[in-house]
Formats: sequence, C-alpha cells, structure tokens
Amino acid sequence: MTEQPWIIVGYVNVLPHIKEFAPGSVIVIDEPDVIRKSEVKNALENATMLRELIEWEYQLPASADEFYNTYPDLDPAVVAPLVEYATPFAARLAERYGLPGAGAGAAQIMRDKSLLRRVTRAAGVLNPASREVESVDEVREFAATHPGSLVLKPADRQASVGTKVLHSLDGLDAAWTECVSQDEGNRVPDRERELRMLVEQYVHGDEFSVELLVREGEVLFSNVTGKLLYPGPRPIELAHTIPAAGISDELSALLIARTEAVLRAVDFGSGMVHCEWIVSDGRPYLVECAGRFPGDGIPMLIEEAYGINLAGAFYTVMLGNRPEPLPRTAVGGAAVRFLEATPGEVVSVDGLEEAQGLPGVLSISLPLQAGDIVPELSSSWDRVGSVTARGATSADALRNAEAVAAAVRITTV
Repeated sequence: MTEQPWIIVGYVNVLPHIKEFAPGSVIVIDEPDVIRKSEVKNALENATMLRELIEWEYQLPASADEFYNTYPDLDPAVVAPLVEYATPFAARLAERYGLPGAGAGAAQIMRDKSLLRRVTRAAGVLNPASREVESVDEVREFAATHPGSLVLKPADRQASVGTKVLHSLDGLDAAWTECVSQDEGNRVPDRERELRMLVEQYVHGDEFSVELLVREGEVLFSNVTGKLLYPGPRPIELAHTIPAAGISDELSALLIARTEAVLRAVDFGSGMVHCEWIVSDGRPYLVECAGRFPGDGIPMLIEEAYGINLAGAFYTVMLGNRPEPLPRTAVGGAAVRFLEATPGEVVSVDGLEEAQGLPGVLSISLPLQAGDIVPELSSSWDRVGSVTARGATSADALRNAEAVAAAVRITTV
C-alpha cells in the first residue's frame, strides 16, 4: 500500500461513515483502555476506510514525539483530531510530520481553560474573573471578593463534566465533592489523570458558540450557533439553532470578530474551532474554545443550513489545499433538540413512528429501551437522545424539532 495514510486521533461512532475517507486510507489512533472499553475493534471490524488501528497512550506528555520517532517513515497526508482530548497530540504530531494543524502551542492553551483565560485576557478578550482552587476554603476566599453567583468547573475536562453553577455558598462542601468526583466511563483511559479546578464569576446572558474553518490563520467559513440550556445548575445544552435564532447581524459579526481575536491570541494555525460565549449587556464573555469540530451534531446541522460539505472543506484544508469558497449566509435553518426523561428505569418508549412523520425531521437518535436506567443529568453524556430538524429559518427548525421531541414519550419509574 503506497498511498499516504490519513491519521485520525480519537474514535467516534460516525468515523466509519465519513465519506471523505477512501477505502484503506485511515489510521485510527486511540488509548488502549478506550479501545477496549468502547469495543472499538468490533466497531471498526468491517469499516472499509480502516488501514490500521494503533493503540497509543496519546494523552501522556511527549506522546506525539514518541509516536513520530516510532513511526518516522509513516509519511501521512493528514493528521486530525476527532475528540477533545486528542487535540494537543494531533497538533504536535502534525508539526512533526510537517503538516497543517492547529499548532502545538495553540492546542495546549485551548485544552487548558485556565491558560486560555490568561492568554486571551492579556489580548483584550473579555473573560469572567477566574482562579484555580484546590479546596472549598479557596472557593470561599474567591467568593468574598467576587460577590454573586459562581461557577465551579475543571480546567481540562469536556462535556460539562464536573461543572456546576452556585447561586449561594449553601451546600458548597457537597457541591465541591460532587464536582471533583468525575466519571467519563469508556471515553477516557483508566489511569489516574490530574484534576485542576477553577472557580469563576457567573455571567448571566444568552449563550452562543462560533464555528470557524481556518487555514493558516485565515478564516474561510464562519457560523454562529444559538444555545439553550436545560433548567438547573448544570450548564448542559438542551438545544442548538443554526444559524443562531433571533440574533442581530451586528452581534453575529461581533462574536465572530471576538473568536478571531482568540485565535490570534493563541496563534492558531489550521483546522476547525468551536468557541463558546455568553453575551451579557451586549458584551461577549469567553467561556471556552476548542480546536476541533463541535459535538452535538452541529457539523451536520451546519451542512444542512448552509448547503455545504463542511467535512470536505476541512479535510481539503488539512491536506494543505484551499477549498472552493464557502457561503457567508445560510440558505435555511437547522436545529437539534435533546430529549428529556425523568431519572429512573425505562418502562417504555412511545411515539417514535408518529415523530418520524412530522415536518422537517432529519434524524431521531434514541438508543433507550425498556430496562435501561436514565441517570440524573450531570453532564452532556447523560442526555438520553436527540432529534434534529430543518426549517425555512432556524426558528422554524427549532419549532419543528421541539414538536418532534414532544411526540416522543419516555416513561420511567
């Protein structure tokens, strides 16, 4: 086999279906524990795109340099991350092979919320007040000088794991214990990982994310996504609208400009970014920024709303080429609405056939069946399912998605 392979770091379940992957072209790298716990070998057994599955502890320090020196003649055409924890490894490995990527320095800063705050604040980007803390006493010290609601969150985790909004210090000890006790199951290796916690001022406002496709620092595509959250103290997304429903052109342009400022601050090179913001009194405050494709089905929704092949454009960039010009405005709207269920044992799931026939349905993802357990909602991983829908506008798409979600009935005891 002489064609240059494409290296993809981190398995996700859509990987075998990415149409840009030619047969026998892809080397997948993942942690040995994740491969075992997620049964990745079985999932990729009949995947025509697979060239090789390499088990590698890629989240350890210097692991990319170790990999490069183990496989110096691999000569890949692409190195790209598909999961959050893979971004620093993929960026450094791309550098070692001389390929486009985020840049190791940028990826490391973006993976660490504490570093990202320091670097972007110095560049003039608005950030909430924040500090690293190692105990509830340090949280109380911060609260004494920063009155109002607070947020407890880890500096280097994903999917809102270990994140909680505190509107008072009542029950702080229990909240601290809850936030530092984290279990990401089959998504992470079994070995112990360092945990660093942050306490931050809570910023009340509307929430958005900005998705950019970047080539050597140049923005080739931009989108602003609207975000709705589940009620309660956990900042977990209930819905996304693309493009953001009800947003003004001025605010959309401001959010994109602020995201570009973040990328300049960290010196981001090439790839996709997904930056989250809270807008309070018209001013965007940075929440966090990831150097990868967004989750929650956002890439598929972008492709639907804009009528583009975003994945194809991304891999064109990562190959070192320039894609055809991408549109600046959407041709329609798309939305995802996550489903809700009372915690407990599933008795029945009804209404799916009716829901499939409703206007605008793109997909319904609901793997629950009788006997499954619905947990308390503590992170994005606990959501039970989702529906996606299209519409003439993003507001129409959200209404369609909410109608579909309402038709699905999950009964628990």
